[in-house]
Amino acid sequence: MADRKLPLDGIRIADFSRLLPGPWCTQMLADLGAEVIKVEHPDGDPSRHNPPLYSAESVYFCSVNGGKTSLALDLSTPEGRSAAHALIADADVLVESYGRGGAEKLDVHWDRARALNPRLVYCSITGFGQTGTLAPIAGHDLAIQAATGLLSLADTPAPAFQAADYAAATMAVIAIMGALRNRDRDGQGTYLDLAMFDALFGMGNIGLASALGRHAGGSGTPSMEVWGGNPRYRTYPTRDGKKVAVCLLETKIWRKFCELIGRPDLDFADEGHKARLSSHGERAELFREAIASYCLAHDRDEIGSVMTKLALPVIPVLTPDEAVASDHVRSRGLVEAVEHPTEGHTFTLRSGLMNSGVMRPRRAAAPLIGNAGKAFSSSARTGTTG
Repeated sequence: MADRKLPLDGIRIADFSRLLPGPWCTQMLADLGAEVIKVEHPDGDPSRHNPPLYSAESVYFCSVNGGKTSLALDLSTPEGRSAAHALIADADVLVESYGRGGAEKLDVHWDRARALNPRLVYCSITGFGQTGTLAPIAGHDLAIQAATGLLSLADTPAPAFQAADYAAATMAVIAIMGALRNRDRDGQGTYLDLAMFDALFGMGNIGLASALGRHAGGSGTPSMEVWGGNPRYRTYPTRDGKKVAVCLLETKIWRKFCELIGRPDLDFADEGHKARLSSHGERAELFREAIASYCLAHDRDEIGSVMTKLALPVIPVLTPDEAVASDHVRSRGLVEAVEHPTEGHTFTLRSGLMNSGVMRPRRAAAPLIGNAGKAFSSSARTGTTG
C-alpha cells in the first residue's frame, strides 16, 4: 500500500489562522496530504515569538506549523488583499481565526470568498461562535473552559492542558473532511462556524453528567468519581516524594493489585456490578489507606517497574522531560527529529494518527516567514509540504 495516495493529496489549504487551534488543525491537514499555505503578516504569526526558543524560532510555533509554506501578506494594503484573493480563488479550504468581524475588516470573509470560489470550504474558528451571548468575547482557552463548567471540577488556577484549543482544532479537521466529502458529491462549498466552546462543551458528557441529570429533574447523584473522589482512580505520593497515578477500576485488575499488596480482604468481586461502579461508601477510606500505604513504602520508579511487569495501570507521574525521553515514547516513535533551515536539528511531536496509514511518513519543518515567495501563483499545486 506504499503507493496509495494520502486522503488530502491535491487539496490546497489557505491558512489565515494564528496561535493554536487553527494552526494545529491545518498542520494535521498537511499531515493528511494537503498543501497548506500559511498566510501571515510580514511581521509573522505572533506565536513565532512564544518562548522557549531554539535559537531564534519558537519551539511552540515549529510544533504546530510543520509541513506548511508561508505567504507574507499585509492585508491592510490593496496589494496584500489582491494576493489573498488570488489564493482564495484557487484554494479548496480556507481556515481563519480572526474573531467575529475580523475577516470582514480584512476582506477575506465568507461572502467575499464564496464570490471568488463557490466550491470553497470556509472554516471560521472562534472562541464562542458567530452567534450567542458570548460571541463577542475573545477565544482564550481558560475562558472557554470556565464557561463550559468543566474548569470548576478541578481546583487549579489554570489547567495544564489547553483542552478547548485542541478540541476545536480536532473538530475543525473532522468538519473540513466532512465538508470536502459533501463537495465531492454536490460540488458546493460551505461555511463552517467552529466554536472552541461548542467543541469542548460537546466533550463534557462525563463532567456534565450530573448537571444533565438535574436538568432533567433528577438528583444527579451519585456522581461519577473521576476527579480524585474514587480511591482507585487518583494520584498518590511515593516514598521518594514523587507520585504515581492509580487507575484500578476493573474488578480483575483490582483483585490482582489486592493480591500483590497482601490485602485480599479488599476484593469486592461478590458485591455486584452496580455496587462496584457506585460510590465506595464506608470502604472508600479502607481502599485509600491501603493504596497510600503501599505507595509510601516504595519509590515511584520501583512501583512503575512492578506494575509494568504485571500489566497493571499504576503509572509513574512523569515530568515533561521524563515523558519526552521515556521508553514508551521512544518505542512508539512519537518524537521526531526535524531539520530546520535555520535552527538545524529540532524535534516535533508526531501526530496520533501516524500509525494509521493515512499520514505523511515525515513532517517537514515549519516555514520561515514568506518562504513561499512575495506573490502567490495559481499555476501549479506544488505539493511542497513534506
